[in-house]
This record gives sequence, structure tokens and C-alpha cells, in this order.
Amino acid sequence: MHESHVSFLQKIINRIDEICKKAFENKVSLFIDAEDSWYQDFIDSQAELMILKYNKDETIIYNTIQLYRHDRFNYMKKLIAKCESNNCYLGLKLVRGAYMEKEREFAFKNGLLDPIHSSKDATDLDFNKAIKYCVSKINLVSICVGTHNELSVQYLTKLMLKMKLSKNDKRIYFAQLLGMSDHISFTLTNKGYNVVKFVPFGPMDKLIPYLARRAEENTSIAGQTSRELLRLRIELKRRILANER
Repeated sequence: MHESHVSFLQKIINRIDEICKKAFENKVSLFIDAEDSWYQDFIDSQAELMILKYNKDETIIYNTIQLYRHDRFNYMKKLIAKCESNNCYLGLKLVRGAYMEKEREFAFKNGLLDPIHSSKDATDLDFNKAIKYCVSKINLVSICVGTHNELSVQYLTKLMLKMKLSKNDKRIYFAQLLGMSDHISFTLTNKGYNVVKFVPFGPMDKLIPYLARRAEENTSIAGQTSRELLRLRIELKRRILANER
């Protein structure tokens, strides 16, 4: 590797540690997001270093697990085992994933194994397995479940009830994008669960394609989009009538 590349990489590593240290000092959770598979090994390596360094007393640093990849469930189990053996806490954001078409195109062009599950059912199965496994390790693992899927939300709430976990257990959060599946967020909040709304921001040429992918992803959830549109129509009608009074 060229010396300038090494220097640039070291600057990135130093910057990651600087940001994580600031989060640790201020006791603010920090989420390290997942990216394309050809970057992910480096991201995982840095996330693990930060987790081992800053999660000794409580969960500060979170890594992200993209469960539309068929290798991520096993990676997650190994990471949990690593944290167990090193006596540190682990934070995980569980998501399905966002780059399916790009991942498959890259794998095809480069003669690589497709990293994505062959079906949505297989992804859903791994997603629920990951939730169940993390909850079974709840004394060590804190989770933020990022999903717009009503069935996944119901699965976790039922699991929490079965495990006799409080609805506002600080180790479990639900998350949806601002403006998407708001009915899920509001319902969970009203029932006393911990909910966060992710607010995407950035350059327009990056942000618009990202939101378009999320919207397309939501339409793939059978029946859910139509129900959400119906709720929006009812709310719009209610507001129009309220203004007419």
C-alpha cells in the first residue's frame, strides 16, 4: 500500500477513535452504520475495536448488522461471543439492508459469491433469529431494531412480553425513518416502548436515491402500504373537517 494511502487510512482510524471517545465522555450512544460489503470488513474491524475499548461499563458504541446478507447472523453470534469473553457490553442495530441491487451487480461483475439471501423469506427468518438471539443475551447486548415491517415489530413486542421485559427497557429500542411508517412509531410510543426516528441528512444527490430506496422497500411489504395510505387519508379528512368547523 502506498505511504500516502496508509497515512490517509490512519487519519480515518484516528478520527473514528476521536468521535467514539467524545461519545464515551458524554455518555451518548454512537451508531456505526453498515455499508457496501467491500467496505464492511474494515468498518467491522474498527467498530469492534471501539466496542472493546469504550463499552466496558455500559453500551456506548453500536455496530450495525445487515441481515439481508447470509453471513451476518453468524458474524453477529461471533461478535457477541467475543464481547462475552472480553467482559464488555455490545450495542447492535439490526436492519435488513439497503444495497441489494448494487451488491448483486458488484458480485456478478467481479465473479464473487452473491452476499445477499436468495429470498425475502430467508432475510426475514434471519432477522427474527437475530432479534431472538440478542434478546436471549439481553444482559450483555442492547439492540435498536430498525424496521418498517409490522410483523417484525410484533415479533419483538411478543418476545419482550414472553421474556417479562419492561416495555421501556433501556436495552431495547425500535427505529423508523422520519416520515415513513409513522403509525408504527406512534403506536409503539403510545404503548410505552422506546422509539427513535432517524432523520436522514446530506447532499441531495445522495439523499434522494437513499429515500427512494427506502420508499421502494416499504412497498414490498404486502398489505402494509395500503393500510398506511388509508390511515393518511383518514387523518387528512379529519384535519379538513376540523378546519371547516
